[in-house]
Amino acid sequence: MHTFAEPIKYAEQMAAGKAAVIDGATSLSFSELHKRCRLLAGSLTALGLKKGDRVAILANNGHRYIETYIAVPAAGFVVVPLNTRHAEAELKYALEDAEAKVLLVDRDPGILAECVDHVVMIPDAYDEMLANASEQTLGDGVSEDDLAGLFYTGGTTGKSKGVMLSHRNLIANAYHYLAGVPQKEQDVMLVMAPLFHAAGSNGVIANIWTLGTQVTLAAFDPGAALDLIEKHGVTETLGVPTMLAAIAEEQRARPRNTETVRMVAHGGSPIATEILRRTHIAFPNAELVEIYGATELSPLCTILNNEQDIIDSELARSCGRPTIGCDIRILDTDHNEVARGEIGEVVVRGPNVMLGYWNKEEQTQSVLIDGAYWTGDLGYMNADGYVFLVDRSKDMIVSGGENVYCTEVEEVLYQYPGILEAAVFGVPDEKWGEAVWAVVVPRDGCEIDVDKVIEFCQEQIAGYKVPKGVDVQQEPLPKSGPGKVLKRELRAPFWDGQDRAVN
Repeated sequence: MHTFAEPIKYAEQMAAGKAAVIDGATSLSFSELHKRCRLLAGSLTALGLKKGDRVAILANNGHRYIETYIAVPAAGFVVVPLNTRHAEAELKYALEDAEAKVLLVDRDPGILAECVDHVVMIPDAYDEMLANASEQTLGDGVSEDDLAGLFYTGGTTGKSKGVMLSHRNLIANAYHYLAGVPQKEQDVMLVMAPLFHAAGSNGVIANIWTLGTQVTLAAFDPGAALDLIEKHGVTETLGVPTMLAAIAEEQRARPRNTETVRMVAHGGSPIATEILRRTHIAFPNAELVEIYGATELSPLCTILNNEQDIIDSELARSCGRPTIGCDIRILDTDHNEVARGEIGEVVVRGPNVMLGYWNKEEQTQSVLIDGAYWTGDLGYMNADGYVFLVDRSKDMIVSGGENVYCTEVEEVLYQYPGILEAAVFGVPDEKWGEAVWAVVVPRDGCEIDVDKVIEFCQEQIAGYKVPKGVDVQQEPLPKSGPGKVLKRELRAPFWDGQDRAVN
């Protein structure tokens, strides 16, 4: 196995002058990209960082993000990509939990500046820092088992968890991806999924190693994405279903030349059949590919190829077969494998399984059992090895490709004056796949203003976690004998008529 240093070294050796990254008017060759990565490594060392120190980045997609993603781990440090959609309080928690030394940021850091030793503003201060730095060789003293990145995801107990991914985890998963979706030196990848997600950054290593060119889109906009596809002859891209729906609609209204696109991958949440159909119309020459996984899996574990050929078949509801290198079993609560076609929990074993959660041993032990990751997704495997998801055992919602842990939202609701009980769950949503919904019970004598409740949530958590709707009921929430809220009863009216309880 290798570290993050090997792909960029190989790319310079094989194709030094070839375009590696195109970011607006800036085009960097593999030689230039490698040099900037060495300068960034030298800059961070000059700031006094030691091996294992954490470097956070809060920024839109761009060549500096790719440099950070490669150089920080390759120099022996740990990259901490921060979700640009998170509220300030959530970002502050992640920085403090990770004990980050440096924050690279392209916006006003506000109180986040108090959480780190050094703030480096992108682009000006960042470029000035590199201009005054000495180059540092990448990979020296770095092993495949070293921690490469901390990716913060929602917490089942209200606090976000730092997923620890090693060089081995991320490099192995790049191999898994390449085995299922082969890349070519002539490929041009449009990077439109946010790089702070493991799924967004997974392709970075794969494209560099296969000598492809990456075109970055700072923040998603369907028109801008299509313009870049037409301008640069983009051959492949990856996004969440909402992105594909938006691009397909834009292409229908204002068509561009998309004949160069040969592969469109999507993940993050199940995709509606109609969105697949519209995406195929928008990109008639492209293979449509679904990928499924979790941040804890670096992040991929299944791939469904050539969806355009199975749009109207039962197989279209599958999330694919296990990637080469991943072992997936469907297990019951006693850890026994169930028969094909029977429902159990999706459990994954492989070199891509995370090291654990940063500073959260108890939560790590609850999902890592004998080296395998229990995903919390319920599903079955058919006779041909295709995995079908039907529900979740975790109290989690997937909205627009973002994970929302219900307890995190409930914690905020319970802080609102006048709320006695609160339950949060997911409901079907045509645009986002699933939407956050809440049912609350007021304290005696209190009246609940739903608009004010939503405003209160908006101040505390990211917008995609805020309930789309809040139902107020006077009777207590339904509970089991031991007192657990029966969310299935609350969810049931919303999911009536659906053939599965995930969307």
